Amino acid sequence: MDDAEAALQQQLPAALRQLQPAALQAIQHSHHHSLGGPLQPDLQNLDTGDPNALRQRLQAEIENPGASHQHAVQSNNAFEHAQHHHPHMQSAQVNGQPLTPQHQQAVGGQFGMLTPGSQLASQSHPQHNSIGRLQQDQDLFNSPESPGGGKADGHLDGLKLIPNPPNLQEWREKLFNVNEIITLTEEEFQTYFPHVDNIYSHRSTQRYKRKPFVSHYWDCRLKGRPPGTPKSDDPNKKKRKRTARQRDLCDVKIKITEYFPGSSYQDQQQQGFPPVASQNHFDPSNANNFFAPGQPGGPPVTPQQPFGTIGPMNTTTISTMSPISQGFPVGHPGATGQRYYTIQRVNGNGGNGKGDGVAGPHKHTLEESDRVKKNSVQRYMLKEEKQKKKTQRHIYKNMSDNLLRREQKTYHKKATGAALATVKKHSKDHELKLFGSCFCPFVQRVWIALELKGLGYQYVEVDPYKKPDALLEVNPRGLVPALRHGDWGSYESTVLLEYLEDLGAGAAILPPLTPQLRAHCRLWADHVNRHIIPGFYRYLQAQEIDKQVEYAEELKTEITKLVDAADPSGPYFLGPNMTFVDVQFAPWVLRLSRVLKPYRGWPDPEEGSRWGLWVEAIEGNEAVKATTSTDDLYLDSYERYAGGYTDHDLEVLV
Repeated sequence: MDDAEAALQQQLPAALRQLQPAALQAIQHSHHHSLGGPLQPDLQNLDTGDPNALRQRLQAEIENPGASHQHAVQSNNAFEHAQHHHPHMQSAQVNGQPLTPQHQQAVGGQFGMLTPGSQLASQSHPQHNSIGRLQQDQDLFNSPESPGGGKADGHLDGLKLIPNPPNLQEWREKLFNVNEIITLTEEEFQTYFPHVDNIYSHRSTQRYKRKPFVSHYWDCRLKGRPPGTPKSDDPNKKKRKRTARQRDLCDVKIKITEYFPGSSYQDQQQQGFPPVASQNHFDPSNANNFFAPGQPGGPPVTPQQPFGTIGPMNTTTISTMSPISQGFPVGHPGATGQRYYTIQRVNGNGGNGKGDGVAGPHKHTLEESDRVKKNSVQRYMLKEEKQKKKTQRHIYKNMSDNLLRREQKTYHKKATGAALATVKKHSKDHELKLFGSCFCPFVQRVWIALELKGLGYQYVEVDPYKKPDALLEVNPRGLVPALRHGDWGSYESTVLLEYLEDLGAGAAILPPLTPQLRAHCRLWADHVNRHIIPGFYRYLQAQEIDKQVEYAEELKTEITKLVDAADPSGPYFLGPNMTFVDVQFAPWVLRLSRVLKPYRGWPDPEEGSRWGLWVEAIEGNEAVKATTSTDDLYLDSYERYAGGYTDHDLEVLV
């Protein structure tokens, strides 16, 4: 009987010592898997005076451990305690979150090490199922799901895509060369590794039972690998454009070790890292030895002095060191219980458990790795740029479709209201023909003049997208208005107004026998064409609010100049009758209230003002009313200029 069996024998009641060796081995087996917890709490409720009952109980445990053993041995493992406080947990988690150092301190020692809190936990919860617990503990660290942890397939998760973090080039050079073991905080790893993942290609992941770390092995991408999945013969699958590269151009292999929150420096030593001055004397081979130093059944470990401290460590220093920070150098991310990573080059040195590979650094430059493949950040940015362009194309297409629909929706081929009645009245063939479109203000100028003069004419409605040959004979550009008088024709609204006046028929719209006044009218008609009309469309088409305010003020200023030049009594420009300037201006006066008011909030004229009198006179003129369609025709016709939103629409949207 060895020392372990002798010590175990001494813990058993006298009645149990008489049992057969098989029963004793069952107890030893259960004791071994409980990491050294005391047996007495589990056996207190048994009647030690009845050996038959004891034999039946232990025989049932041997035949079916999971079914009959309802009261298992209490463990001192901190993670086991956490699971018994939370019976639904399947891994090292508390309420769905990774077990933190604070949780560990509250429920017991870390990774099998006894702390004062664990004995209290053992006393408060003496009964649990150890067999089921052992089955859960086998996968304690196999599938970390916390942010930044490894995926089930071995790849790294939780990485950040930051385009230009500080000192990026220095970090890339350092992670490319890996001339020494590199320790990174979780923040540093998540930030900088995506900038070098084009250099390496993931090969495998190694997990460990009851070990708080995972090792990921990556080869240099230029090492290459044999073909994997056979090519698909599915005709519907998109074919990838791939170029076969030469293999074995580089032998570098790195190991990325991911240490979970709460891991100790002893765990890092188990991965082959050299000890430091602050390291406690701990032998990893004794991790599951109940009687080893630092374990529950062995003598306590004597804490050593902190990193960089000369001389013996006093009791005050010992009391202020947390169980996690002991053993870590100052500033090490593991000293505060954080997740951290180490990266080392392992090709040719057996660091991956094998002796394969050729030692040494990369056989190429970092630029060559960048040429072969882009890193995750670059690929993400290119993808975002591609998606942005795709979105822009989609927006432009929608805008074009909307404009097309608007044109289809707002494409009026016939006049409405009083204007439609006038069209029908002048539909018969006549030697004086006016080619026009119902929504065009320049056409309405000439149309008003024809009505004012009382001339006979034929109105010909023109589809602007289907120009008749008769119009093209007059104006090769196919624009309206255009006049055909017998075998003669001309175009441009101001020219046509002058022509009608020169015919000498009907009421005059320019003052006769007064050259100075006629010149005065032509001067202010030019002001309308040069300043007011361009200002009208500039204001209507402006989409930015500040531009709309600016152009509205400009338009008001130009209209004010015209009003100030008009006859003070009015109501028209030269007095009581509509004349040349009024005809030039009238179509836009109508559109101020029918277009600018609903689309841009143009104000009504002040009642009783000179401007108000003029607007009222134009609106009430019979020639103007006879050539004016209903309001909806103008609202629809100018929708594409205004951007499609009226003030009412904006109120609804808000």
